[in-house]
Amino acid sequence: MSEEDGLISAYRLDGNGGGERITSWDALSGNRGQGVLWVHIDHSTEAARDWLREASGLRPLIQEALLADETRPRCLAVDEGVLLNLRGVNLNPGSDPEDMVAIRLWLEKDLVISARHRRLMAVEDLRQALVKGHGPQDSGALAMMLAERLTARMDPVLDGLQDQLDALEDTIITALSRELRSELSELRRQTIMLRRYIAPQREALRRLAVEEVDWLTQRRRDRLMEVSDRVTRYMEDLDVIRDRASVINDELANRLAERMDRTMYLLSLVTLVFLPLTVISGMLGMNVGGIPGGNIPWAFAVTCLLFAGIAGFEIWLLRRLRWWL
Repeated sequence: MSEEDGLISAYRLDGNGGGERITSWDALSGNRGQGVLWVHIDHSTEAARDWLREASGLRPLIQEALLADETRPRCLAVDEGVLLNLRGVNLNPGSDPEDMVAIRLWLEKDLVISARHRRLMAVEDLRQALVKGHGPQDSGALAMMLAERLTARMDPVLDGLQDQLDALEDTIITALSRELRSELSELRRQTIMLRRYIAPQREALRRLAVEEVDWLTQRRRDRLMEVSDRVTRYMEDLDVIRDRASVINDELANRLAERMDRTMYLLSLVTLVFLPLTVISGMLGMNVGGIPGGNIPWAFAVTCLLFAGIAGFEIWLLRRLRWWL
């Protein structure tokens, strides 16, 4: 068995936290009805698609839902089973965490089929737990443990966003840079992308916790509600991060605008000081007869002193009028 075949992993759960691994498509049919069968597939491969359509025994509606290219978190009860779509942060190397990875599940009393395209660390956690004998005992436990691990792996991502926002706040206090605005925009984009999928995921988990299926015990329903409440807190944290980013962006824009206004005001004052001097120097520079001092050696020095006196008087007058910064 290899991931290129579409069958990522398959286990027949023993009900005690362990499971027997199944290594081929052909062996799956022989393990139906002998305990809970968990089949984890890559829905983008032809082998997985063929198995779902020809050998899984699922209704066409469920098959198409598991093979859909784009999904949003949701929970839908069909007969005695539940179709559950969830999302997890993308922790694959070179990927953006906010580009959340979708996983689709069909849950029955004795069958769980999970389908994904990109790798999810939360599923790897469940596989390792089964090897150690601490994995899910049945379908309800598998859904609950997967939801818990998907949610737990969101913690570092949100903490990273908050640390990044704190660093931006400190940077704005010590220095101003237009590059900070692009960093804030990227932070807000990440927050929006995460919230886009986290919000419906909360509703999907709440819906699963109240579905009337006999393979979901009350204890596991309670834990699913706890996970849903935790997702709600994540949404609140994302809202706080988004609002803080907006406030910081406004503060940055105001401070940049204030600095620009001070610069333009200073340039206006300098222009005001030099305007009379420019007029006088322009008149003295005219190439016509009768320019005073044209034949006096010390006339240039006197003119410079006159200009300095005029500039000094103007600066004194501006300070007197409180126009000078």
